[in-house]
Amino acid sequence: MTDTPEQEYDPGDVAVIGMSLRAPGARTKEQFWDNLVHGRESISFLAKDDIHVDETLIHSPFYVRACGVLDTYDQFDPSVFGISDRMAAAMTPENRLYLESAWEALEDGGYDPERLKAEVGMYGANNPQTAALYSSPPDRVSVGPEAIEASLAWSPDTMTSNALYYMGLTGEAVTVAAVCAGFHYAVHLACQSLLLGQTDLAVAGGAMVRLPHPRGHLWEENRILSRDGHCRPFDARGTGTALSSGVVTVLLKPLGRAVADRDHLYAVVKGSAVNNNGVSAMAYGLAQPERLSACIASAMEVGGVTPDTVSMYEANGLGMPMTDELEVHAASMAFGKQTATTSIGGVKGNVGHGGVVSGGFGAIKAALSLYHRTLPATINLTEVNPDLDFPATPFVPQLEGADWDPESGIRRAGITSIGGGGYNAHLLLEEAPAAAERAPEETGRPRLATLSALDDEALAQQRARLRAWLEADPGLRLDDVCFSLNLGRKVMARRWAAVVRSRAELIAALADDAAGAAASTAAAPRTDPDAFGRGEHGIVPSGTDAAALAELAAAWVTGRQVDFEALHAGGTSHRVPLPTYPFRPRRFWRTDW
Repeated sequence: MTDTPEQEYDPGDVAVIGMSLRAPGARTKEQFWDNLVHGRESISFLAKDDIHVDETLIHSPFYVRACGVLDTYDQFDPSVFGISDRMAAAMTPENRLYLESAWEALEDGGYDPERLKAEVGMYGANNPQTAALYSSPPDRVSVGPEAIEASLAWSPDTMTSNALYYMGLTGEAVTVAAVCAGFHYAVHLACQSLLLGQTDLAVAGGAMVRLPHPRGHLWEENRILSRDGHCRPFDARGTGTALSSGVVTVLLKPLGRAVADRDHLYAVVKGSAVNNNGVSAMAYGLAQPERLSACIASAMEVGGVTPDTVSMYEANGLGMPMTDELEVHAASMAFGKQTATTSIGGVKGNVGHGGVVSGGFGAIKAALSLYHRTLPATINLTEVNPDLDFPATPFVPQLEGADWDPESGIRRAGITSIGGGGYNAHLLLEEAPAAAERAPEETGRPRLATLSALDDEALAQQRARLRAWLEADPGLRLDDVCFSLNLGRKVMARRWAAVVRSRAELIAALADDAAGAAASTAAAPRTDPDAFGRGEHGIVPSGTDAAALAELAAAWVTGRQVDFEALHAGGTSHRVPLPTYPFRPRRFWRTDW
C-alpha cells in the first residue's frame, strides 16, 4: 500500500476495485454482463427427474418446475487453500463459494493475499437455513475433538472468518443476517469500517445456495413466487419471481487511496443506507413505502447527491404488481418531482431471486452499466403495468438496451434491496473518475510476465485464458499486464515466465514456448544463486535489459523467491483485471458426520 496522501476526492467515497460473481447462466461477471446486454433469461425449466423433493409436491398442479440453477453449487477446489478433503466436505456450499469468490475478487483487483500488508475486512451474508438443509450440525459428544473444527466449517456464522483464515489474512470478519437485503448490508458495513479507518481493504458480498438444488416452487395466489416461472418486473402480467442461487463479492477501498495505489476502478460507492420497517409495516414482510423512501433518500443525502443526477434505478423488482407498486411509490417519494428521467430496471427477470445475494446481482449490473456506459434492457417486460403510472414518476422503464447518456452529465445508479422482516437497503453508485493522463507506454522495453499454478494442467489453462483475454482487449498495456501478474497473484509450485517486448510477443509466448522467449518449471536453465542481489522480499535482477530479466525468469521458475516490488519500484503501472485462478472443482457433499 502506498503512503501517498489522498487528495481531490470526497473522503466519503469508496471505490469498487474488484468483483467476482457466479450466477445462473454465468460463471464470471463477464458472462453475466454478456447475458444482460443480450437479454438472456437464465431460469431453467426442469424435468421431474431433475428435482429432488417430495413426489406429492412435484405432481401438484401448482408446482412450478423453474429455478435459477447454479452449476457449481456442490463443487470446490480445496487444494488452493490447503484444505483437506474431509474439511471441504464439512464446509457448507455457501462457505465454499464465498471463499472462492473472495479470492477471485482480490485477484481481480490485482492483490495477492500473501503479499498484502493490510487489515482486510470480510463482510458476507448467507442463508442460515442452508446449513441445516445440507447436514445436521456435528455432535461434539459422539464425534470427538474434531467436531469443534468441523462445526466451524459448517456454521453459517464463520463464513467470513473462514475466508480470512484460509487466505492468510487478518482483519474484521462479520457475517450478516439480514435476509434478502444481506448483500447490501454487507457493503454498508464494509464502507463504514473503511471510512472509519478500521480496515484498509474490504471484501463484501453474499452467497446463497437453495437446497435441495435444483428445485422448483409451489405457487400460491398473492405470494412472491411466479405462476409460470418467469419474473416480469413492472409487467401487467407479472405474478412474482423464481428462486435462484449465486455468489457475489466486491473488493472495496477508499477512493483517494485506490487512485494513489493505481488500482483499477469499476465504480464508486457514493452512499449507502439501511433501515427497518419495524412496527410501521402495513403487513409484516411487505415494503413500507415511507420507510423505504426514507432509506433511498438517506443514501442520496449521505452521498451529497441530488435525485435529478441519478439516472439509473435498479429496483428490487419482484415482478408482482402489488410489491412493484409499493416500491415505485416509495422510490418516487424519495426522488420527488423532477424533470430528469431515470431509467428503471430489474435484474430478477434475468436470474430470478437470489435471496441474500439478489441485491448483489443488481449491484454488479449497475457497476458494469456504469463501467460500460450502457443500460441493459429489462427482459420479460412487454406490457407495462398501467397501475404503476410511470408518466407521473421520474422513472422510465428500460425496455431496450441503450447507450447511457445522462442529462446531468454524470452517471449515477441507485440499487434497492428489500428483505422480508422489514429490511430496507439502498446503494448509490457513481461512475469512476476519469483516469489521469499517462505517458504513452515505452515501446520495445523488455518486460517480465509470470504465471503460476498448483500443477501443469492448471498452468496451461492460465496461459490459454490470458492469451484469449489479451486478444479480446487490444487496449491493455503490456506494462500494466506484467505489473498485475507479478504482484497480484499468489506464487505457486508450477511456474511459467516470459521476457517480452510487446503484447504480440507475449501472446505468442503464451501460445508456445518459443526458444529464448519463455521458461517453465519443467524445463528451465539453472542459474547461479550468487549472481543476484537481494531485496527485502527476494532476489532482484542485475539489470533491466532482456538478458538480466531472462536470468531472473529462470531463477523464479525453478523456485527462487523474487522481490517483484523492487522490480517495479518507481514505476507507474496500474493494476488491471486479468483472468483469475482456474479453480479445478470437485464434488464435495456430506451426508452424515
